[in-house]
Amino acid sequence: MSWFDLEGKNFISINDWTKEELDILLKVSSDLKSRYYSGETLKVLENKTFMMLFFNTSTRTRQSFEAGMTQLGGHSQFLAPETMRISLDREPGGGESIEDTTKVMGRYSDGAGVRLLEDKVNYYGQGTEILYEMGKYSSVPVINMASDIYHPCQSMTDLMTLQEKIGDLHGKKIAVTWSYSPWVRSWGSIQSNILTMALYGMDVTLAHPKGYELDEDVLELTETNSKKSGGSFSLTHDMDEALDGAAVVYPRNWMSPRRYEIGKEKEIELAGKHKGWKYTKKRQQELADPGYLLHCMPVDRGNEVEDSIMDDQELSFVYDQAENRLHLQKGLMALTMGGNF
Repeated sequence: MSWFDLEGKNFISINDWTKEELDILLKVSSDLKSRYYSGETLKVLENKTFMMLFFNTSTRTRQSFEAGMTQLGGHSQFLAPETMRISLDREPGGGESIEDTTKVMGRYSDGAGVRLLEDKVNYYGQGTEILYEMGKYSSVPVINMASDIYHPCQSMTDLMTLQEKIGDLHGKKIAVTWSYSPWVRSWGSIQSNILTMALYGMDVTLAHPKGYELDEDVLELTETNSKKSGGSFSLTHDMDEALDGAAVVYPRNWMSPRRYEIGKEKEIELAGKHKGWKYTKKRQQELADPGYLLHCMPVDRGNEVEDSIMDDQELSFVYDQAENRLHLQKGLMALTMGGNF
């Protein structure tokens, strides 16, 4: 296949792309990062527009996509649904349909990103269903900027960062672990991370207290990916077991499967029963090997992870990881939007 075969391709889950296609994405992203640091003025997406439809707020996502389009010579346009007439309820009289909005966006732009998480939809999975629906109607590539099931831009950024920092990842252990926080977080980043690391041959250990189980379909896909790559995938309810021998640790809070049933306040109460689930310096020194820190941010310092690890320049990859969102997404937009390399 050619790099240019990716033009017009949607990016909603990493499992929608082959490993060869993902490898191309990593290679192009790394090249664009190098060219940026060499001081080269890039016109890869000159005169092209990327629409960004944010049903949910963000920090790094909006900044990185906007900066990325600027660095590639293009333009990004921020769209807030509350200032539009789009309706997700699909009922007559509720507002403009997803189909109509999507088709018109395609007439104005060369690509579209959508961020749609659980508190804007009625049930788990609906956000991702809507992204796939938009992808069906769209004449331009649709990029998932975080949904209730997946966050592929984040997980490919995580992978890019680890390849830069560690090199060959095959056989390296990553502990992806629930960590205490009163912030009730989505599943997308974690689920995409385990899918991606398993596909690239890491020994993935997922750890969480009982009652914080993830999507069964995603767990099955993760197992399938690990078999393809020769890696491994295991699950434990013991954080220390997960950290034992881990080269990389990803400590992050996530909601329980009962989130839609019990509401946010009850979720916070439930999380408070597991305050011992924290990535500490003591655990890093006694268990991990060496336990490099990954986190998609924002980090709940002092709860999910201790400051002594977060601020350790040898252990913490977090800021390099955040920067790589910019470069990974530049590669993604350049490939899917027909960039002039």
